[in-house]
Formats: sequence, structure tokens, C-alpha cells
Amino acid sequence: MAEPLWTSQTIAAATGGRAAGADFVASGVSIDTRSLEAGDLFIALAAERDGHVFVPAALAAGAAGVLAARPAAAPAVIVADTTSALTALAEAARDRASEARRGAVTGSVGKTTVTQMVRAALMLAGDGHGSVRSYNNHIGVPLTLARMPRQTRRAVFEIGMNHAGEITPLSRLVAPHVVAVTNVEAAHVEHFADGEAGVAAAKAEILAGLRPGGEAILNADNRWFGRLAAAARETGAKVRSFGLAAGADARLTRFEPTSAGAVVEASVDGEQIAYGLRQSAPHLGPMSLCAMLMMSALGVELSTAADALADFGPLEGRGQERRISAGAGAFTLIDESYNASPVSVTAAIHALGARPTTGRRVAVLTDMLELGAEGPGRHAALAKAIEAADVDLVFCAGPLMRLLWDALPRARRAEWAPSAGELAPCLARAVRPGDLVMIKGSHASGAALLVDTLTKLEAAA
Repeated sequence: MAEPLWTSQTIAAATGGRAAGADFVASGVSIDTRSLEAGDLFIALAAERDGHVFVPAALAAGAAGVLAARPAAAPAVIVADTTSALTALAEAARDRASEARRGAVTGSVGKTTVTQMVRAALMLAGDGHGSVRSYNNHIGVPLTLARMPRQTRRAVFEIGMNHAGEITPLSRLVAPHVVAVTNVEAAHVEHFADGEAGVAAAKAEILAGLRPGGEAILNADNRWFGRLAAAARETGAKVRSFGLAAGADARLTRFEPTSAGAVVEASVDGEQIAYGLRQSAPHLGPMSLCAMLMMSALGVELSTAADALADFGPLEGRGQERRISAGAGAFTLIDESYNASPVSVTAAIHALGARPTTGRRVAVLTDMLELGAEGPGRHAALAKAIEAADVDLVFCAGPLMRLLWDALPRARRAEWAPSAGELAPCLARAVRPGDLVMIKGSHASGAALLVDTLTKLEAAA
């Protein structure tokens, strides 16, 4: 019989808290009543809203007990501060799963995709654990650890940042045996006076918690590879590389889009391998190799890793496709709305251009945020990618995307609006049967609203 994830006694011991009310056994951990499952421990965090307000809703949804900073009319463990208690719970979960090998992933672009690729392989191999969605901050990382069962053999964690100093404590909390930096690009640069160099230094913080004798997996094609490799070697880490560059430990030799996704061929430590992907975006070739190296470092067989990659589907907001039947026919929607940076938008545009279609290739772009003074120039520069991909029509929303709009030839201009909400009705009227429509932008600039607008066309048809 599987050991309980947590009991009121083990929670109290881990957090230094005081058990109150009836003893309880928790099969999961939740901080959100909207996703809470029966049997979960509910942690009442003090965030934008005080989590204690939601204790009754958590109990009504079937919470086994609560972790709270004040008395609750429920089975509970009472602590001084619930955020600190969550971290203490994470440390206890890490330490009790003493046989688990842990990996941590960061990077400007691709970290969620790589993390989820690795997680899929760990689950396939058995007794795996990992981040769900983009749980990569000071709450998400300890939450993922707190959910880790004692019998876990392998686990992977995503670690993100907006500012310097954010990754270091999270890396030390995870204490990984292997880390990966997918790349360093112009993302969140508004928070760094020295631009990409500052981002590179912040990403290198993932080495802070790396266990002695650990591995660092780095992008051989990235301009910051040398600096990151030197920083890794200073910690005593073994450097492993992936990419197109000659000499990479995992070197991409062929990436061919197909009707079902893509075929990848590579040399991994001198061994020739081939596997399929269910997506055709070219940047997924190197990213899959990054995942492959981490899977290997965590003890997953190469054949299992290839099987997991072949079955790995697009994540929500990161390349998911759907056929939308509306009016006289159907069009294809590519949802890239989760977030955006100059590199990821350029990659999405290139992927759109590489796709065969009988209709128009349509790019719908909202502002890329957190680029600081580089923002205007980075938006205007996307015009080159649009031309190279031979995109037929471009819809733009937001003041920064106005710079791209102005840089485009008139023949490619569809519509510009000050916001996604104002663009939405124009876009809905303009799509035609056979179109291939890709939507991408920063989450806060409303790209997801445009996805929702087009998705609703099917319901209205």
C-alpha cells in the first residue's frame, strides 16, 4: 500500500506547526480551490487575496485539512507563516525522497516545453515527478516539491525569473543533480541594466544548487554558451551540450517537417538516433535534444526517451492546433498565446512559413513585453522574419506592434488596433476557410483573448 503523501503529524513536524482538530491524511497539496481535488491539503497563502478566505470553499471541495496561519474550523496545522511553511514542506519532501535524482530547467525560451518533455519521459519510465504547467516561481517550485512522493525515483523542475537573484534560492531548494539552460535571449531585459549579459548571469544562478559532480546541459548554438560553460566548470559540473554546432554532445543532423509533425535525426554521444515529434516548429529539434540529455542524466533509457518524445503533444498556448469550423468552411488555428519574446516570435513565424497550406498564412501578433528600451526596435525587426516566411497577412495589436505594422509592406498589412480587444472583431470577420492562423504575444497583451475569439466562432456557427 502506497505511503500517504502527508499526514497532519508529518506536516506539523516538517513545518514546526501545531496540529489542531482531528488528524488527517492528505493525498495532494493545493493552493487554489479552483483546481483542488478531494483529499488535498489546502495551504492558505497570503497572496493578492488572503487564502484564509477560501478555507470554507476548500473544505466544501473535499480538502482533507488546511495549513493556516490562524485557527480554522477544520482539521488543520497552524503555523506562523504559510509561505515559509510551504518551503519547509518542500525541503522535507526533497529530503525524504533520498533516492530521487532531480533535474532543473531554466532559459529564456523553451524551458516549459523541455521540462514537460522530460516529465513525460520520467512518468513513462516509472515513479517520475515534475512541474505541471509553468509552476516555476517562488510558489510554484516549492509546491511541486511538496507534492513529490517519497518513492519518487526521478523528478524535473522548471525554474523561471524576472529579476536577478530569483533563481538562486529556488535552485538551492531543488538541489538538482543536473541542470539545463535552454538558451539566453532578450527576455525580461527591462529589469537588467546590462541587457542580455545580465539575463545570462541570472540564468547561470541555476548552478547555485547543483549537487557536487552534477551536470550542466547548455545550448552550444547560443552566444552565451562560453560564459555559461565556464561558470558551470567553476562549480565542478560536467558540461554537456546540444544544438547544431559541430562537437555538440547531442547534435541535430536532420529536422524534416511532415504532415504529422517532424522527423528528427541526431548524433548523441556518437550514436545515431531518429525519432518523431508531433510538432513541426524547427526550434523543437534542439529543444528535444536538450530534453534527451536531461533524460539520460536522470537515468532514462534512450529508447524510452525517444518514445516519450514521439508521443509528446503541443502544450496549451505553445503550438496547440485546432480546426475551427465556421461559416462556409474551416480554418486552422495555431495557439502560441502563452507568452512571447523576439526569439520565440521569430521561431513561430518561421514555423508558420514552413507549413504547407492551400489557404493564407496569417500571423496575429500582440505586444512583446518586458523588453525595455529594446522594445521598439525588436518589434520593427520582426518584419524581416515576416518577409522571409512569406506570411500573407499580419494582424497587429498594441502600441509596440505598431512599429512592426509601420515596417511591413502594405500588401501584408491586414489590420492594426491599439489593443487585442479592439482587434478581435476585425480578426473574426477576416478569417476565411483554408487559412492557417497563428496567434502569438505576451500573456498580458491579450493574445489569449484573440484565441478565445476565434475559438468561439465554431460555437456560433
